[in-house]
Amino acid sequence: MLGESVTSEREDVFIATKCASTGNCAPEAITKDLEESLRRLNLDFVDMLYMHRWSDEVPLEATYEALAKIVDARRVRHIGVSNYAAWQVMKAARVAASFELKIEMLQPMYNLVKRQAEVEILPMCTSENIAVVPYSPLGGGLLTGKYNLGQDGRLTDDPMYKSRYGQDWMHKAANSLQELAAELGVSAITLAIAWVAHNPAVTAPILSASRSDQLKPSLDAVGFELDDETYARLTALTPTPPPATDRSEET
Repeated sequence: MLGESVTSEREDVFIATKCASTGNCAPEAITKDLEESLRRLNLDFVDMLYMHRWSDEVPLEATYEALAKIVDARRVRHIGVSNYAAWQVMKAARVAASFELKIEMLQPMYNLVKRQAEVEILPMCTSENIAVVPYSPLGGGLLTGKYNLGQDGRLTDDPMYKSRYGQDWMHKAANSLQELAAELGVSAITLAIAWVAHNPAVTAPILSASRSDQLKPSLDAVGFELDDETYARLTALTPTPPPATDRSEET
């Protein structure tokens, strides 16, 4: 559906896909995943190819040489990574540079209740001029407020999401977000996404929805003017992670 919808305006749309979702970063696996995406999209190339996750099983030289060849073949325009730690990005960037390749985009998890990216990932991306496109700005649906209303979903049915967002303080923060949103007369979804986008290190949060009507409050965040006072109030809803050195007395 995506491929068909952009046929007449391909150069005006930036399309990204991922490879190595299972952790297999071998050259043949990367090529297979990319070609499958291109076949399904019915496109000759994608603008961004992400390495979905880090691998200790395949040498970085093999992985990034394969990616460089794909870029040279014009099947991909840019390379990015997802779920890498800051040190992994820097190590991969050094290897990629040996093949005249640059890691240009990072896709980390980042939202009001998952703020670990603030410690090293976001500062590193700012320093190295790497674009940041966070996923899960709504915390797997937690920050929409649906679970405070007793509704079911991934956080109740999926063990991974239940573990990731199962701490009581996270649900209390989601409830406080709902209260602040009601006070301001805006959707909690809009506030949660606007909070992520407000960080100067963030290029753009990734929006998602399971129904078309759920997209509106997310899209409303694009034009929402989040002032510094409201941003500070939102930030105060959850703990700020300590600096990487854990010498918080010096900040």
